[in-house]
Amino acid sequence: MNDILIVDDERDIRALVADILRDEGYDTRVAGSSEECMREITDRPPSLMILDIWLKDSHMDGIDILKIVKRDMPEVPVVIISGHGNIEIAVAAIKQGAYDFIEKPFNIDQLLVVIGRAMEASRLRRENTKLRRRDDMHCDMIGMSAAFRALKSQLDKVTRSNGRVMLTGPAGAGKEVAARYIHANSDRAGFPFITVSSASVEPERMEEVLFGRQGSDGVAEPGLLDQANGGVIYFDEVADMPAGTQSKILRVLVEQSFQPVGGADSRHVDVRVISGTNKDLLSEIRAERFREELYHRLNVVPIIVPSLEERREDIPHLARHFITQFNKGQGLPLRELSVDAETLLQTMIWPGNVRQLKNVLERVLILGADGGPIEAHELPQQSEGAGGNDGRVVLSGAVAMLPLREARELFEREYLMTQINRFGGNISRTANFIGMERSALHRKLKSLGVVTAVRAGARIARIDAEAETTEML
Repeated sequence: MNDILIVDDERDIRALVADILRDEGYDTRVAGSSEECMREITDRPPSLMILDIWLKDSHMDGIDILKIVKRDMPEVPVVIISGHGNIEIAVAAIKQGAYDFIEKPFNIDQLLVVIGRAMEASRLRRENTKLRRRDDMHCDMIGMSAAFRALKSQLDKVTRSNGRVMLTGPAGAGKEVAARYIHANSDRAGFPFITVSSASVEPERMEEVLFGRQGSDGVAEPGLLDQANGGVIYFDEVADMPAGTQSKILRVLVEQSFQPVGGADSRHVDVRVISGTNKDLLSEIRAERFREELYHRLNVVPIIVPSLEERREDIPHLARHFITQFNKGQGLPLRELSVDAETLLQTMIWPGNVRQLKNVLERVLILGADGGPIEAHELPQQSEGAGGNDGRVVLSGAVAMLPLREARELFEREYLMTQINRFGGNISRTANFIGMERSALHRKLKSLGVVTAVRAGARIARIDAEAETTEML
């Protein structure tokens, strides 16, 4: 990125500086007034600005423009030049965020040195931001299961492109983490990652939030699309986006531009779009709640984010990661997991997926002991098959009403399916844990109508539909 915008009301100076910089290998643009300058930076933010303090016949001077640039595009370095320089002006410019101040008539060699340093400082800031984000996201992508490996393989492929990605999965499964992983490992990592919460923004405010607002005084309040320029915008639960906004987002995707609320001029934007949803968008289209054309624009690369049920092998790894995270971030005790607690976590039902697991561990660390391993009795007890304080197993009403043979069959089926899923569909590991011969386990599974099938890259135990139908007959 070597695009430099030169803003000066003297045509000869603009042309001279532009010619010199082009000879040095930079791309240049010029503006002779504050109005031309604002149009240029609105259309495409530059890598660096050379900005004159005094601009004749303009509504704003250089300091006014500097304030707006540092507010809306803080990553863009600004070099101030002036033929009326004094200490007070230089101090004011530096206080407002200017990289440096050069007095006219300036020495070209001095100007080139300042520009080189400013561009290098900007590049280092972007790289440091990119590295920090990449380190954070590598930590957040935790797992070893087949489902996790399949997901990560797909994510790694899309980081190398600029295509739109649709992440589908249940609430709490980690769709935003997956989106951030794509961003952190892409060429856009040095630029913003902006999340749009489609469900939480009031429908009547959605357009203002996305597109910003143009005031009567001509000053623009940037929206989320402006903030995401150069980076990634993530539409969380995109199915909940208001119908009116859907059509305008569609136009943004087609034209790569938009108009702020109350404004007449179009603004160019360069963003990569990633979307997430826990709904069946095809059903939403049939119900006329989601635009089919927008669906096809967003669903260029569909990726399924598996539920925690489909990656039970990862639960111990996730749990240890969250415990370490809470210790570093909140100072909560750094505790190990006992074998019984680890087993219970892998066999519990997790309707809230990874988010629920994280919340449970935070609660245990806050309310539990300061040291020693986390024990099974500290974890929340679930109604079905949960142990009471006296060691008894509490049965649900449905199981308690069944004859012994049917209740035993139901228990064996659920128990074996849970253990198989816990070990990622590995029958040998399951047989070893429950103390059965592998061949005997196969016979037992067949008699109970339990089969294994691949879903989201993982082998999952489920009830055989044909066996279930035969049993009902």
